[in-house]
Amino acid sequence: MKLELKGITKRFPGVVANDHVDLEIETGEILCLLGENGAGKSTLMNILYGLYSADEGDIVIDGKVQNFAGPGDAIAAGIGMVHQHFMLVPVFTVAENVVLGVEPMRSAGILDLDEARRDVEAISNQYNLAVDPNAVIEELPVGIQQRVEIIKVLFRDAEILVFDEPTAVLTPQEVDEFFKIVDKLKQDGKGIIFITHKLKEVLEIADRIAVLRRGAVVGTADPATATESGLAEMMVGRPVDLMVHKAPSHPGEAVLSVSDLTVMNIQGRKAVDGVSFEVRRNEIVGIAGVQGNGQTELVEALTGLREVAGGTVLIQGEDHTDSNPRQIHNAGVAHVPEDRQRSGLILGFTLTENFVLDSYHAVPFSEGIKMDWKASREEANRLIEEFDVRTPSSEIPASNLSGGNQQKVIVAREFGRQVDLVIASQPTRGVDVGSIEFIHERIVSERDAGSAVLIVSTELDEVMALSDRILVMFDGRIVAEKRPEETTNAELGLYMAGAS
Repeated sequence: MKLELKGITKRFPGVVANDHVDLEIETGEILCLLGENGAGKSTLMNILYGLYSADEGDIVIDGKVQNFAGPGDAIAAGIGMVHQHFMLVPVFTVAENVVLGVEPMRSAGILDLDEARRDVEAISNQYNLAVDPNAVIEELPVGIQQRVEIIKVLFRDAEILVFDEPTAVLTPQEVDEFFKIVDKLKQDGKGIIFITHKLKEVLEIADRIAVLRRGAVVGTADPATATESGLAEMMVGRPVDLMVHKAPSHPGEAVLSVSDLTVMNIQGRKAVDGVSFEVRRNEIVGIAGVQGNGQTELVEALTGLREVAGGTVLIQGEDHTDSNPRQIHNAGVAHVPEDRQRSGLILGFTLTENFVLDSYHAVPFSEGIKMDWKASREEANRLIEEFDVRTPSSEIPASNLSGGNQQKVIVAREFGRQVDLVIASQPTRGVDVGSIEFIHERIVSERDAGSAVLIVSTELDEVMALSDRILVMFDGRIVAEKRPEETTNAELGLYMAGAS
């Protein structure tokens, strides 16, 4: 099977998302698609998957022009896709989501959920994805939801599979296993379009590399001869420093003190089990762990979004164990949540409204009664410029931005004021190398300005590069504490997988 995208063009108000893009892929090969945030990668793939229609250009499969009215047509033509932002029904179970649209039926048209569960369990066990087919999607953390999307694609056995940031929540060992899966799919004759911001992954797995910038293909590369720095420069249009530069830390007094903290998950089981640690001024503490081991509940408890079942949380010596999010915010805490769309933004609100979402009630944006929209727009435009948010206007809905630019809106809002404590969960998830460079610099600057910084990330390279101390969480507990210079990704990966 040969897939060709010919002259694909897609325009949105004020933006040309795709500008006469030509790409091709055949079954039995892996094409890696690179590009900075807003380059048009997701838009292009949404056109391929039938979610958008192109303004110009054609999708051609085996010489025949296709007209996809929706994802069903794309699936019927042999296209499968794992989206960066999940296409799941929150109130359905894992099994129900996986078989949605291709449900196994008993006689008399009755849904055979037992067969659906068996199919999910078989795929989950085969690929070590560890997903409960009976779990309800809205009760699962982001990383487990991503695994459900991968199972959906594997279940449909498409000829061309599109993976959008599929390794974002995997340990190094799991990434190795996932690459084996991708290689097997390739050997079985599948074509893979692999979208990622991880340049090491591209060089390891790609047969060919194509780079998008500002909606257009600006070049291709051979992974046998390409370099990370060369690919980064092609993506961003300038040299990018891929290293995190920071002086040794000189920790001061404790800003965040967590003692014997216990937090329950939505099922009423312990998600955080007696955790204790401190984060001091002028220090970055990184928490590493596979998604679903209590990190989400820990951060929610620290930021007032989840009730604490036991233990204490002190911020600058004051008890904030039972404080609500506004009280935590007013205590000088910045919070970058792990799921930008569910917890960080209101997608239907404008960028201006999202920039003042946590401070609209205070001067200068209001006096508690009437909004000062002039001051709000001035703040929005300042942050857009300072944090290089790619948008035609501060008055467009946040839903119009690419995922990476949505992340930059949150980072700008939280880092755009004076704070004493930064709690950042997956701060660079889905963000391009240029933006990662910028966000990492801002995190280090916060540390050097005297803030205490807590980073929660499934990206081990990020944890190793940023942290002054590393804590590893497994099954709700802290199972290891290491300094980056005293450990390796492989060792941390083993702790993350439960090794003692």
